[in-house]
Amino acid sequence: MGDEEPDGRSPDGPPPGPPARPAPARARSGASTGRADRARRGPHRSHGSHGSHDEGPGPLRLPAPRRGPPVGNRLVRLLPPLLILVAIVYDSLTPRYFTAGPLYTAAPLVAAPLYSRRGTVLTAAAVIASVSLLQLAKGVLHSVDSLTELFTIATVAVLAVLVNTSVRRTDERLASTREIAEAAQRAVLPRPPERIGGFEIAARYEAAQAGAFIGGDLYAVQDSARGVRLLVGDVRGKGMGAVAAVAVVIGAFREAAEQEATLEAVAQRLERALAREGDRRDGLDDYEGFTTAVLAELPHGDGSVRVVNRGHPPPLMLYTDGTVRPLPAREAALPLGMGELGVWPDRAEEAGFPAGATLLLYTDGLSEARDARGVFYDPEARLRGNRFAYPADLLDALAEDVRRYSGGGMADDMALLAVRRPANRHGR
Repeated sequence: MGDEEPDGRSPDGPPPGPPARPAPARARSGASTGRADRARRGPHRSHGSHGSHDEGPGPLRLPAPRRGPPVGNRLVRLLPPLLILVAIVYDSLTPRYFTAGPLYTAAPLVAAPLYSRRGTVLTAAAVIASVSLLQLAKGVLHSVDSLTELFTIATVAVLAVLVNTSVRRTDERLASTREIAEAAQRAVLPRPPERIGGFEIAARYEAAQAGAFIGGDLYAVQDSARGVRLLVGDVRGKGMGAVAAVAVVIGAFREAAEQEATLEAVAQRLERALAREGDRRDGLDDYEGFTTAVLAELPHGDGSVRVVNRGHPPPLMLYTDGTVRPLPAREAALPLGMGELGVWPDRAEEAGFPAGATLLLYTDGLSEARDARGVFYDPEARLRGNRFAYPADLLDALAEDVRRYSGGGMADDMALLAVRRPANRHGR
């Protein structure tokens, strides 16, 4: 690229025009996306009114920190003692042959999936003791009906303990599976350090399906002698095949980022790695993959960014005055892994990356999220006029905003990577 863009904008700063109203920066200790860190940093403040997506873009807000389990969960856990209490009151206020047996039997069954084994046993014991004492007080403990009721409640209590044992075992297996998935995510997509090469870094993976961890979206950051190199991509497909392709792409990127002299050469190394992976697998059904990707290079100390885009959504540059500028590719290029369809030389395009600005790379899970009317989420418009002191704040607010915009029903995973050039850099 030359010294100026075709529309007259300088590559070293935002386009001309009145800047959007900024929101004051906030203090922060450490670059983390956890809710506890956000709670310590205090509430996010911004100028201007906040509207829903029906009213147009407005200042993004950080999600409020959660304090303990939701109220609904706490109320559900109170059901067993409430059932026992209601049953005791009913038995105490009604004639001797009236019974609250259904309430007594329900209490241990409700406790089984909610409580530990000890809690379930204690609930069952409380039920049996309450029924026995009330029948004794009414003088009907030795009647056939009362003994039958007591035996029925005791049988249900034993069954509740057995159900609890089965539920605990299932939970343990799920917890083990979850730990394995988390370990796999950390191995395939490790969270980058908070600072690399003098830049502030934050990354986030948001799964469309609640409880899921990894899929076909990816990010990677690698420092090298020629600058900090970044990768964000989206592998075609789902499941373990996509995860395997993610591992191939990231492994090839880390090696190439260290060894190759240019960003274009890094892209070609990724192309060859995916081609080898396709040859290794048997048939189109097992592997018909390609990867949309954007690669970026941040040379040390020169205030610029170089970008190679292979069929991926363009990165966004967020300036300190709230201006947002996309960095689109001048020439369209095929995604990685589609080299058999044609060969076009990769050309890195350069843009200014001034101090205090933040570079945002993302996958199409963000830009293809839809609201209830089917309107796509526009990250450029949604971010315009907002300021974030740290990359992690940006990703927190963006992830929360897109989930709110889509009503929590995201159709695709998304990977987010934000890099900020600090206003005052002192070497690497």
